[in-house]
Amino acid sequence: MNRQQFNKYLSGQSLPSRRNLRRICDFFGVSEAELLMDHQRFAEIVGLRRRPPTEHASTELMFHIEQLYQRSGDLGRYVGYYFRYFYSFGHAGKIIKCLVALYESNGRYYWKSIERLQIPGRQGVKTSRYSAALLFLGDRIFALEYETVVRSSVTEIILYPSYQSSLHYLIGVQTGMPLLRGRKPAASIVLFEYLGRSIDRRKALCACGLFKEDDPTIDANIRSMIRNRIPEGNFVLETEEV
Repeated sequence: MNRQQFNKYLSGQSLPSRRNLRRICDFFGVSEAELLMDHQRFAEIVGLRRRPPTEHASTELMFHIEQLYQRSGDLGRYVGYYFRYFYSFGHAGKIIKCLVALYESNGRYYWKSIERLQIPGRQGVKTSRYSAALLFLGDRIFALEYETVVRSSVTEIILYPSYQSSLHYLIGVQTGMPLLRGRKPAASIVLFEYLGRSIDRRKALCACGLFKEDDPTIDANIRSMIRNRIPEGNFVLETEEV
């Protein structure tokens, strides 16, 4: 979307098409109905969302978070870099491969994830960055992740730990929603491929992207492990450990 066209929207000279309206709403994390409200009402709604939490609310939130951290186990062996694979929520039939760096800070564990996607029909590469806080509870790894710019959604990932002597794969299920296709809640199997604690990050990022389901650069074994299927007789999406 070029700046000249966007300025016409801002000045009221023209209205965006349905497609562009959806893109604007997805970027700013608002609904179409909210965006079309009168200025004062829209400002009130956005202002409420940005209002800083009260001290009491912040203290109560931290109490609950600390309760979980006190029970969380050690994730030290999982520190390092991973390729992350899953079927895209927003691009049907395509596989996303992105880079994740899992690290420790003050005894707690986090990751940063970078997506670099070449979207069909668009120029350039779209880069998105995500951050997550990790917990190790009940023999499962939990991650609560958010996109660091727009901050309009949260993804939850639950992974099996690795019981093998050498770390290779972590597999689980993630829930979230795309910024495309109406922000519909969705779930998919997700696989993390361990790369090591020291890698060529530039080379790894160049290997990331949006791939067709049958792309030979995605290992056939990985494609089979992340395929989303609900077998006959089952009623929820689930996956076995590897």
